[in-house]
Amino acid sequence: MQWLYLVGGSFGLREFAQIRYDVQKLHGKVDPTLKEKLKGNNVTLESEYKKLEKSDLDNWENIRGPRLWEDSKTVQKQQREAARLKTQ
Repeated sequence: MQWLYLVGGSFGLREFAQIRYDVQKLHGKVDPTLKEKLKGNNVTLESEYKKLEKSDLDNWENIRGPRLWEDSKTVQKQQREAARLKTQ
C-alpha cells in the first residue's frame, strides 16, 4: 500500500511541476512593443556615472520618514511646517 502512495505521489508531483513550467513559459513571453522600447533604451554605466557627477552630493538633508505607528500625513504636515518656519 505504501508503494502506491510513492508512485502516485511522484506522478502527482510531475503534473504540478509541469503546470508550473507551463505558466512560466506563458509569462516569460515579452510584448513586442516593450521589447522595442528596451532595445531603444541605451543606458550605460558611464552615462549614469556622468549624471551622478553632475549632481551635488555634498549638500543634502536627512529627512526622517514616518514610523510604523505614526500617520504619514501628519508627519508630512509637520515636516512641511518645520521647513516653512526654517525658511522664514
